[in-house]
Amino acid sequence: MTILVTGSAGHLGEAIIRTLHGRGSPVRGVDLKPSPFTDAVGSIVDPGFVRLQMEGVTAVIHTATLHKPHVATHTKQDFVDTNVSGTLNLLEAAASAGVKSFVFTSTTSAFGSQLRPQAGQAAVWVTEELSSVPKNIYGTTKLMAETLCELFFRERALPIVVLRTSRFFPEDDDDPAMRSAYTLDNAQANELLYRRLDVADAVSAHLLAAERAPRIGFARYIVSATSPFEQRHLAALARDAADVVRELYPDCAQLYALRGWHLFPAIDRVYVNARARCELGWRPEFDFAHVLSCLRGGRDFRSTLAREVGSKGYHDTTFDDEPYPVAR
Repeated sequence: MTILVTGSAGHLGEAIIRTLHGRGSPVRGVDLKPSPFTDAVGSIVDPGFVRLQMEGVTAVIHTATLHKPHVATHTKQDFVDTNVSGTLNLLEAAASAGVKSFVFTSTTSAFGSQLRPQAGQAAVWVTEELSSVPKNIYGTTKLMAETLCELFFRERALPIVVLRTSRFFPEDDDDPAMRSAYTLDNAQANELLYRRLDVADAVSAHLLAAERAPRIGFARYIVSATSPFEQRHLAALARDAADVVRELYPDCAQLYALRGWHLFPAIDRVYVNARARCELGWRPEFDFAHVLSCLRGGRDFRSTLAREVGSKGYHDTTFDDEPYPVAR
């Protein structure tokens, strides 16, 4: 099976290609930017380029996208061109070429405004059944692309799996209050409780989706680290999340204190990955229990793959006071 990976110079694209190279599997990477993992440099907005890259391909993993950090630096048309028209070009070419499976990397940002409860309300239990109310052009165009994927399954019988991934970027948070209150390691360890994903687990989900799409047909899955929380915890998470975590992990307080770390006082959502684990057979390894195990052993809680890929950033320009500009 020859896999075409779009966005091969990005975090996830590189991680997927590194993994496939390690297995000796045939893979072709495409990206706007040259990189050691990019076989063809070009734009998915160009239908001719896309058709050329589809020759001999049996599966597509489409990770290329404009991300949330680009909202402040790119126009809405840029987002439509890349995230919607680019996806349409890939779907057209894949269907015409007889590709056997197509995996689309989407985002939990597609849920948008649904992810934040009103003041005084319980945390949100986020499953695939939660309706999508995007709050910016990023989430809107990713949702539009998801809808195109579903259309191509219905009209062209192209097997497609959509993966709504939570955050797996290694960069600092764009919120200055978060950056001032928590070290990078501390914040990202906390996020593995409810809204973060190690890139190694993201890769395994994508490769399973590519393998099983022909049997599945069409599906959407939330892909995030397995949360220890249950629905009975939701009200308490909004009031005193740290207390809930200490109850579930009695030695967490001591392990955190040794490093000067702190738990988040409140948690507003919980991403539920049960459907992906059940239907894909996905077994994410990097969760909060793994974090605590690493703290006990004095090890980095990130996967080897995450450390190899490292931090890439989203812009060629550097900014004075933030890791990337924020749309206000």
